[in-house]
Amino acid sequence: MTNQRYPTTRMRRVRQSDWSRRLVAENSLSVDDLIWPVFVTEGTGQSVDVASMPGVQRHSVDRLVEQVKQAADLGIPAIAIFPETDPSLKTDDAAEAWNPDNLVCRTVAAIKAAVPSVGIICDVALDPYTSHGQDGLVRDGKVVNDESVAALCDQAVVQAKAGCDIIAPSDMMDGRIGEIRMALDQEGCEDVMVMSYAAKYASAFYGPFRDAIGSKSNLSTGNVDGGGKKTYQMNPANTDVAMREVALDLDEGADMVMVKPGMPYLDIVRRVKEQFAVPTFAYQVSGEYAMLNAAAINGWLDREAVMMESLVGFKRAGCDGILTYFAIDAAKSLAQ
Repeated sequence: MTNQRYPTTRMRRVRQSDWSRRLVAENSLSVDDLIWPVFVTEGTGQSVDVASMPGVQRHSVDRLVEQVKQAADLGIPAIAIFPETDPSLKTDDAAEAWNPDNLVCRTVAAIKAAVPSVGIICDVALDPYTSHGQDGLVRDGKVVNDESVAALCDQAVVQAKAGCDIIAPSDMMDGRIGEIRMALDQEGCEDVMVMSYAAKYASAFYGPFRDAIGSKSNLSTGNVDGGGKKTYQMNPANTDVAMREVALDLDEGADMVMVKPGMPYLDIVRRVKEQFAVPTFAYQVSGEYAMLNAAAINGWLDREAVMMESLVGFKRAGCDGILTYFAIDAAKSLAQ
């Protein structure tokens, strides 16, 4: 072995110039890695700020179409749609979730007609539609699994028929990937992909997202199962169970898997990628976005620098793609 000691070895040599740093970079971020989560609301000509997510807005369908055109021009390959549902449409049985004329389905159809080159990911979970804010149906104070899965299948089918490219179940009910895959195939949607939120943790980092879709007030109406979403979303203390969840979802037919949240769980991303070698994604969730923005607004951090550093961190951990509210700004930065 050659001499690996100073002064023969000088690690700073390859760091001294921009071109040499780029030449030896082990990981790189490109616009192809970005998925843009967007919020849609009812109405026309509407763009409403989400107070807890500076720079993020809920758009009416017409305005969102224009935003997605901008994303396409920047080269962003896909968006993920989340609705702010009219409170009058929220019910115990979440029936609006599988209404083929609901806000999500109308949004998907409009975007597909206007910007067909952009992939569309739809969240499959009942929390935007339930009066109690849970991701599944509640019976006798408990979130029930199998009945919830049947509802999720109905939801997935109407989204697929509206033109959704990737169905993304985020509910964490047991067995839902296999049932959704079967339902899609039976309805002639065998080419629609499934991106499973396979390792979704019961996290405090989701707070601003719940503001954006209007589910926080519903969740506050009462506790369920003595633990709320902790009875189906994963314990932040656990890693091995994430591997079991991913294995089960892949066995049931998931085309790709996701870890959520992102930055606090990059160890999970690494384990998933190394163990399964499948398309692996992570969601840089609302709380992550909000805290970086808040620090930047206060002058404590350089917004662009921490934005890009955080996204490279996802790639270094093994992500094939990142759902991030920074997608537009990151794409502009990468284009410079």
